[in-house]
Amino acid sequence: MTLVIITHVAHCIEQNKYFAYAPYVREMNIWTQYADRVIIVAPKTDLEKTPIESAYEHKNIELVAIDSFDILSLKEIFKTIISIPKISWNIFKTMRKADHIHLRCPGNIGLLGCLIQILFPNTPKTAKYAGNWDPKSKQSLTYKLQQLILRNIFLTRNIQVLVYGKWEGSTKNIKSFFTATYAAKDKLPLTRKDVKEKINFVFMGALVMGKNPLYAIQLVELMSKKGYDVMLRLYGEGIERKILEDYITVNHLKKNISLEGNQTQEIIKNAYKESHFVILPSDSEGWPKVIAEGMFWGCVPVATSVSCVPFMLDYGERGVLLEMNLEEDGLQIETLLHHQMDFDIKRNNAAQWSRGYTLDVFEQEIEKLLNCSRYNL
Repeated sequence: MTLVIITHVAHCIEQNKYFAYAPYVREMNIWTQYADRVIIVAPKTDLEKTPIESAYEHKNIELVAIDSFDILSLKEIFKTIISIPKISWNIFKTMRKADHIHLRCPGNIGLLGCLIQILFPNTPKTAKYAGNWDPKSKQSLTYKLQQLILRNIFLTRNIQVLVYGKWEGSTKNIKSFFTATYAAKDKLPLTRKDVKEKINFVFMGALVMGKNPLYAIQLVELMSKKGYDVMLRLYGEGIERKILEDYITVNHLKKNISLEGNQTQEIIKNAYKESHFVILPSDSEGWPKVIAEGMFWGCVPVATSVSCVPFMLDYGERGVLLEMNLEEDGLQIETLLHHQMDFDIKRNNAAQWSRGYTLDVFEQEIEKLLNCSRYNL
């Protein structure tokens, strides 16, 4: 089976291997193991690989390099108009070789993939919509257009669209799905976390405005001012780093807040194990892996009520749903710190739920999705 993947994720080449963002590659290594041949249509970068990138494992893999594009400035709009015909032609030519087409959405390349796949109604397809599928959510026009095309069973045929959460009014091709990081063998017993000792918070994600890392800092700052012995470690990089560094310095928070940068999966796993809470005050999410990962290791999740997060947290039974009001959110956390039993119940509920979504289960579900392509050859 020839599996064609259409994605906006940038790839680089080193020692004849293809590298990309590690969490994405780890997932794609599961998809590709069921294919004899893999062709990836994606932007190529000449930058050297970073610690957060890893390599594809498939032995028969090809990259069709295309330009990335956006419409954020007049210059980029002009560049986009020039490049779209060539990009579209490369996507079309590659789709002609496919026994199964896999689209990664949302994104600009994903949008072109959504449009061009209309020309291949008989080819089995899957689309992974990694953003917020909530039809009522406020999203960009391009994201809404991708949702419109993917849910249209006349334009988009022979496809299963994988989305996070269950939504009313979904068409028959929409399938509720999930993402996994850890295997069943990783289910080690949880270590006790005492709420009377130093309270550790962890933030995982890009240091950008949409993830609201400053709010996470301010929330932990509030807990410190209330007399709690607290520590927040933020893992990730982004354009907000300098702003966060200045805030930490000006407000004398270096003993309570540390910016750890991008780290390996093992370091991140240990950070979860040592933390009481994993916090993600994000404006928008698809399936927030960092929340599921933290829950797996017994962190109480603290997250905004966006996308499928309320479902993940069982509407507060498995964690804390942020109101994005410092005083109110501080009180929610403070309540747990006063009651060890309530904290333990939430973290145990969180871990039990998250440990139901292992890589083993994930692999089985992907195999089912791709089996139909094999049988139709």
